[in-house]
Amino acid sequence: MQAVGKILIIAGLFLVVIGGLLMLSGKIPWLGRLPGDIVIQKKNFTFYFPLATSILLSILLALVLWLLGRK
Repeated sequence: MQAVGKILIIAGLFLVVIGGLLMLSGKIPWLGRLPGDIVIQKKNFTFYFPLATSILLSILLALVLWLLGRK
């Protein structure tokens, strides 16, 4: 039963962090506009794929999880 409690606490903290990042994402002007993000604009169509931003966030998340997982 303690394992389930730990998982729920970690999941809750994770959701709080993600929520905070979403609230702050509009205040970080360079996030989503990095060199390497793909933007294709046509007359009635815009395709946006944040490749560099995704890689950066993936590296940061992996680093945080690695630091939390160390014993």
